[in-house]
Amino acid sequence: MAFYELRTYEIRPGKIEEWIELMEKEIIPMQVARGMVIAGSFRVEDNDGLYIWMRRFESEEQRKALYAAVYESDEWKNELSARVGECINRETIQVQRIVPTAMSIMK
Repeated sequence: MAFYELRTYEIRPGKIEEWIELMEKEIIPMQVARGMVIAGSFRVEDNDGLYIWMRRFESEEQRKALYAAVYESDEWKNELSARVGECINRETIQVQRIVPTAMSIMK
């Protein structure tokens, strides 16, 4: 059964614009190129300290394979990971697995 990850990140003070640029120009394109389906990317109106995004997976097996393709890649390890840590507080990342209900257009 398909599911989504709803990911919420705490953005370091003054880093929201840098974070969004990093996500939209580098991280999202890199993940999509490796097979990830990015369902949405959102800044929180009136709160530059939060960023939310969603990824869709068809199964747990697909999620594991895509995680490996992204997070075990040289590009992630050598170019992106450190820059991510400069923009977000990794200790406060929240990840929720959500499943669309029958009436959801996202099923």
